[in-house]
Formats: sequence, C-alpha cells, structure tokens
Amino acid sequence: MIARVIRHSKSLARFLLAFGLGFGVLFVSTPQGEEAAELLEPTLAPGPRRLISLNPSLSAIVLRLGEGQRLVGVDDYSARLMPELAELPRVGGLFDPGLESILSLRPDRVLLVAGLEQETHATRLAKLGVPVDIYPNERLDEVLENIQRLGTLLGREQAAANRIQAILEMRRAVSVAAKSRRRPTSVAIVDRSPLFIVGSETFLDEMLDAVGAENLGRRLAKGYPRGSIEWLIDARPERLLDMTPGATAALEFWSRWPSIPAVANGQVVDVDASRISLPGPDLDRALRELAIAVHGEGIEVDIRRAIAERSASPPMREDELVDQ
Repeated sequence: MIARVIRHSKSLARFLLAFGLGFGVLFVSTPQGEEAAELLEPTLAPGPRRLISLNPSLSAIVLRLGEGQRLVGVDDYSARLMPELAELPRVGGLFDPGLESILSLRPDRVLLVAGLEQETHATRLAKLGVPVDIYPNERLDEVLENIQRLGTLLGREQAAANRIQAILEMRRAVSVAAKSRRRPTSVAIVDRSPLFIVGSETFLDEMLDAVGAENLGRRLAKGYPRGSIEWLIDARPERLLDMTPGATAALEFWSRWPSIPAVANGQVVDVDASRISLPGPDLDRALRELAIAVHGEGIEVDIRRAIAERSASPPMREDELVDQ
C-alpha cells in the first residue's frame, strides 16, 4: 500500500524524471568467503549488515526502524544529536566525510542525501568500490519515500509502513484541527545571523501549510533562502517561529524590532529545531508541535479529537492518503 501512496505523488514523479538515477545504488558488492561469514549476524533480517550513515535524517530512520545495530559509523552531527550513536566511530562532517575513515570500517552500504556536495562524495566512494544509496529529502513525499526504502532495505517493511501511516494521519489531524482557525502570516527562521528562513518547495513549508500557517517565506525563494531584517520588517509576519539552534530566547532577540507585528503582539515562538526540522521518521510529532507553536496549546484538544474521530472510522483508503 505504501509504495502505491508514494507512487501517486506528483512531486516525487517530477523528481524521478529530473534526476533519473537519483534513487539508484551507485555500486553494489557482496562480501565473499570468510568476510561474508564474519558479517553475517543471525539476529538481523536480510540486507546490509555494516551501514554508514552520512546524514542525521537517515540515521534517525534506521534507529526508528529498530536497526541501529547495523550502523558501524556515522557523521559527526548524527553522533551529537542521537545519544544512541554517541559511541559509534565518526567519519567526519556532513559535507567533508573522511574517505579513509569510511573505508576502514568496511561498510557494505553508505547512506547519504541528495545534493551536489554529498553526491560528489558518493561518486568518489563508488569508484573505490563502496556501494552508496542516495536519498533526496527536500519534500515531504521524499522523506516518506526514504522511510519506505530503508524499511525495504532493512527488512522492516511493516515498521516503515506504520511510520508513514502515522505521519499521514497526523498531517490530516492537524489540518482538520486548524481548518476553523485563522491562518496567521508566519516566518519560520532557520538561523538568525545571517538570516535564513524556510522558503517554498520544502517539507517544512508543506508542514506549515498543513498546520494552518501562511508561510511568507514562499514569496522570497525556494528552499532555505537568505533574508534580511528589512525584508522581515516589510513582510510584517504575525508569527515568528525561531528555530535557531543554541540561541538566546527568541522574543528577547527580536524585541529590538518592535514594528514587526509578531514582536509587538508577543507572538515570537522558540522552536526546538531538533524536534521540528529533521526530515526523518518523527514528522508526526513535528506536525503536532508545529501546530501548537502556530496556534497555541488550545489546538491540542482539537488534534486529539480529529485523531479519535479517525480511529473510530474505517481505515483510510490509499487515494485518501494521497490526497491529504
């Protein structure tokens, strides 16, 4: 069922047409002889047994599917973000992984996300005989596809399907809960200095839309464009959602620009980026918390009611899931 849900996604179809081989394995090798015997672990389902993840979103999906024991190395950020991975060997940053470190761990698969820099590393690894999987994760449908693909790779198809179902059901629930509420004009800030915001054609933009916020960043550019204080003042957002990691209190920082309606009305919200902005397996939680950030705690009751009403109804059909 999940494969059909993803297959119906128009934006995913456009991605596949544009990047053709983006979902493919660049090189696949199978350990032989004594090495194969060494790597086989009877507690694991079929699939790669020595994974290296070069992105925290992919690391989080592997963990959420219950297959963290397959990871033999991760990027620095994954190790810092997830306590379960803190003791694993680190192979460098997201954009400057150490190829020698990767090779020394003898992986039978390396996981990374689509993007010029990481795909350059993928090409280099493939030339060295290391199999690499590339996962795009800009849009929500791509994140769901990644959960499905990793579930298939790791023999955890049902766990992956359950995660995708939970995310889609929560997207529906927050949309229903927000439907009767006013859509406040909003700016989601990724970083304050320099100022980067959430633009269009991103999973965060889609989430903002689902929870009933009008994302003013769409007017600026696609992706995560750089903005300016002048632009922000002119945009006059009614909500400021500040995801700057490790920063001082958002209202304290933004209070120096009282002409911004969100500042004047006390609608500046600190948002924990680690819980909202990771395109990983827990976007159901992220959607709920983003809805509360936009509308306040009162929406929680309506979210629960929407979930309860859906639970009392027949299961959603595939076409309903696609249309949500």
